[in-house]
Amino acid sequence: MSEAPLPAIRSLPSWLLGRAAARGRALVAEALAEEDMRMWHHVVLSAVRDLAPVAQADLGRAIRLDPKDLVGILDDLQAAGLVVREPDPRDRRKNAVSLTARGARLLKRCEKAARAANDELLAPLTPAEREQFTGMLLRISGTADQAPRTPAD
Repeated sequence: MSEAPLPAIRSLPSWLLGRAAARGRALVAEALAEEDMRMWHHVVLSAVRDLAPVAQADLGRAIRLDPKDLVGILDDLQAAGLVVREPDPRDRRKNAVSLTARGARLLKRCEKAARAANDELLAPLTPAEREQFTGMLLRISGTADQAPRTPAD
């Protein structure tokens, strides 16, 4: 059975963005799977690198992940030797999470794989179009103030 045409829906920017996002997530998930990594595990590793040492509660708030889900992911990452949880030096009642050397190496490979997947997603665009498109996405996503700054900024 073929899909109904639904031209009014399929012409909406929100529908098109959803389709592009789904394709992008699938490409990144596939690339990360090559490194035996899942999407949220990659997000947590990246956040730990950027924030470490970070209390688990602060980590969960930073990436907006439910504490129960975060604990499971951290358990997986710790069992794989990618992160360590130790008493937080600022508050010994809390655990602070840090990346291990093995975790840092895997994160580098995952970031390279994710960039390649995004390059595949944006392959139809010229470099200038990619930059413009990313800028527009930042503006409409409401995250422009959270975007990392480049040296040219």
